Amino acid sequence: VGYAVIGGVRRATLWTGTAASWVDLHPAGAAESNAIDAGGALQVGAAEVGGVIRAGLWSGTAASWVDLHPTGAMSSQAVATDGTQQAGHAVFADQPRASVWSGTAASWVDLHPAGATRSYAYGTDGTRQVGWATVGGTDRASVWAGDAASWIDLHPAGATVSYAFDTSGTLQVGQAAINGLTHAGLWTGTAASWVDLHPGIPATLSGARATDGTHHVGWASVGFPGNFHASLWRDSAASWEDLHLVVPGTYQWTFADNVWSDGSTLYVVGYGGNSATDQVEALMWSRPLDTCAVDLAPPPDGDGSIDTNDFFQFLAYYQAQDPRADFAPPGGDGNVNTNDFFAFLAAYQAGCP
Repeated sequence: VGYAVIGGVRRATLWTGTAASWVDLHPAGAAESNAIDAGGALQVGAAEVGGVIRAGLWSGTAASWVDLHPTGAMSSQAVATDGTQQAGHAVFADQPRASVWSGTAASWVDLHPAGATRSYAYGTDGTRQVGWATVGGTDRASVWAGDAASWIDLHPAGATVSYAFDTSGTLQVGQAAINGLTHAGLWTGTAASWVDLHPGIPATLSGARATDGTHHVGWASVGFPGNFHASLWRDSAASWEDLHLVVPGTYQWTFADNVWSDGSTLYVVGYGGNSATDQVEALMWSRPLDTCAVDLAPPPDGDGSIDTNDFFQFLAYYQAQDPRADFAPPGGDGNVNTNDFFAFLAAYQAGCP
């Protein structure tokens, strides 16, 4: 999902893998619209109707538009969905407030933490919502479990600002400013669980935008700030992959915004600046999922080999029902069960890293 500018109008847009599959989601009567996320059969975003930016959702057509705008709000926007729940924010009295919906304007729930001056929700897996809240003048990565009282501050020690953008299972991904530089990172529900994904040289800055529970995508500035490269990680800085290397050379910069798999293929979507067309263009990467055991030990970073340390680390994840143990079918199926144990064991015995 995303948007296309046609006749000077930004129009919410849906694709299913090719340019030819494009569907115009622009609601009747809207001045402009933008689709921001998709999950299951739903798409979410916002449309300007009657001079007001209004959160909304679609189910595949322009005519399916549902207005989520809460009563009394100055503006609103939905930016994430898992196919059932929608997350975003609504502005009341010039104050943005993290918000969650379940399909209608009447279902709106205010996630705004006590003491915060502003807050935003940027991701949901149907159970948890992530984003950030400004508390004491500092933007702090945040996770909720459906209401304002459930707010947990994810802000890492030593960071000046932090933001969470997506969640899957027990994992959250985002970025934090460490020593003045933006670093991609992940959490497992607490500030102390922060894992720095920043790849270091040649990258100067990085950020993570989405996760499927195993793979995390985002960007890294390579060589100099502003030279953005779409990026892919697993659970460590050492696992960083530069996705920019496989796009045509006319793309000066690229971002990765979302990631998912269908059991056999890994998909990453984003966008890039094409100097040949002088346009920003939607992009998709795909490749077969890894079928080998994951180098897990010592945690949280691998040591380059598959050995007994990895086996025992997998057991720890498995017993804790951690999504990093979701291994079967190749790439995970959203559940941690005996299928994952036997799939990992087979790959471990095969010895492939």
